[in-house]
Amino acid sequence: MTATIYHNLACQTSRNVLALIRAAGIEPRIIEYLKTPPTRAELVDLIARAGITPRELLRAKEKLAADLGLKAPGVSDDELLDAMVAHPILINRPLVVTELGVKLCRPSETVRNILPGVG
Repeated sequence: MTATIYHNLACQTSRNVLALIRAAGIEPRIIEYLKTPPTRAELVDLIARAGITPRELLRAKEKLAADLGLKAPGVSDDELLDAMVAHPILINRPLVVTELGVKLCRPSETVRNILPGVG
């Protein structure tokens, strides 16, 4: 099985998920999304495949989200996507992609749902 993790080295949850993937015997493709952010089209695809909304992917705890007014209920999905593309720090993490699905793995243990024989 292959796996891809959209990873932030500074994030404990992201590091935990990476360790869980490796413990399952998988060496994932690691995308440090702050250095190599997904395109808008990739972000839209990941969100759709994960079955979440752009608002659910927004890292609302990030100060920049408040500074940009993104936490307001009237902000559209397109505005959220544009902000995440312009400022990848606003993308919540880690996102993991395997043949079994795409998941925003918060809490860390939810990655098990898309790892073979682990869930």
